[in-house]
Amino acid sequence: MNQILKQYDGVYFLLGRVLLGSYFLLPGVMKAVQYSGTLDLMIAKGVPLASILLPLTIVLQIGLGLMVIVGKQLRVSALLLFGLTILINVYIHNFWALQGEPSFAHELQNFIKNLGIAAGLLVLATKQTD
Repeated sequence: MNQILKQYDGVYFLLGRVLLGSYFLLPGVMKAVQYSGTLDLMIAKGVPLASILLPLTIVLQIGLGLMVIVGKQLRVSALLLFGLTILINVYIHNFWALQGEPSFAHELQNFIKNLGIAAGLLVLATKQTD
């Protein structure tokens, strides 16, 4: 049974990269399309240097998301996206600052989800490719 499943490792790896890369690519595009709204959110959340970090985030999410999808420089791309995900978690999904507010549960859920994405990026960074 294990051998049967193993023969599809390349398919699993490709599908995983496409899904994980798309998780960054699509939001990067949406940040560019909804630039002013995203900048307002970042400022409201207290992100330092938001006017500099937003275009950098867009470039990183789109560029590194594409790199993950096509399988180039996976270790570097995954580690940079890991760092970006942790920073986004701290500044944007800061559930601890929302005690008693209706958005507390939503932000907690997003925080936990992003930890799972970050874990997947660390696993991807360890994948040895040919």
